[in-house]
Amino acid sequence: MPDFAECCDPAELLDLSGRKGLVVGIANDRSLAWPAALHFRQAGADLAITYVDARTKPFVAPLAERLEAPILLPCNVKEPHELDAVFDAIARRWGQLDFIIHAVGSVPPADLHGRLTDCSVEGFSDAMSVSVHSLIRMAHLAEPLMKGGGSLITLSYLGGERVVENYNVMGPVKAALEATVRYLAHELGPANIRVNAISAGPVMTRAASGLTGFSGLLDATARAAPLRRNIEADEVGRAALLFASDYTSAITGEVLHVDAGVHVESPVFSARTKAKTEESG
Repeated sequence: MPDFAECCDPAELLDLSGRKGLVVGIANDRSLAWPAALHFRQAGADLAITYVDARTKPFVAPLAERLEAPILLPCNVKEPHELDAVFDAIARRWGQLDFIIHAVGSVPPADLHGRLTDCSVEGFSDAMSVSVHSLIRMAHLAEPLMKGGGSLITLSYLGGERVVENYNVMGPVKAALEATVRYLAHELGPANIRVNAISAGPVMTRAASGLTGFSGLLDATARAAPLRRNIEADEVGRAALLFASDYTSAITGEVLHVDAGVHVESPVFSARTKAKTEESG
């Protein structure tokens, strides 16, 4: 048995040198995937970065340059050939992939702002395809590149576990995403591929700004959370770095709450959230 001096360096740091990662979901520098990408790069990883379309490329390309990303490609997950092209490029350039962060989600505004009861089949299908099936497709394409194992990371939210006012159709969608994490973890575990989700507290991103009463949700979260505050995007990024590293080598099928603890306060949180969102109207 090695003693402490032999096995534990007090100055030990997470090191992803030589590892290759794919970051899907950066829309701008306020996206939750952005601080994750920064931490991956600072830890030594080489990154492939995607953007949705020509409209978003001007916001993403400068960030990819800051990351010194050798691969920058369009990837609208609604277009299967674009996702295939990304993985083909990774296979040609690196021949391997060690981790992915999947941070994409979409739903038509009419379905997001309306009741789940009134959600259209088209809106529901679109939300499930973009938010959930895209992770399944990435797992399928990544498996042959993760020859020595790997890590798939996705982003979820408490609304997938419990009712959060105004989250509407995205609640069932995130619930499906979290179930998908568990099933993928089961299937890919023998290949040493880990699959985990980060359930992040509310952060003001472009996607979040589309939720009705979001400012009230932020206020209610800060009041109800045990830490009495909202989270910072960088805290999600650090959690993603942990999942990409060997420090979580025995963790898979997990939903890690990075939410200042608000998930343990759900009865109070639900009541306060409803009151605050109604006030902010």
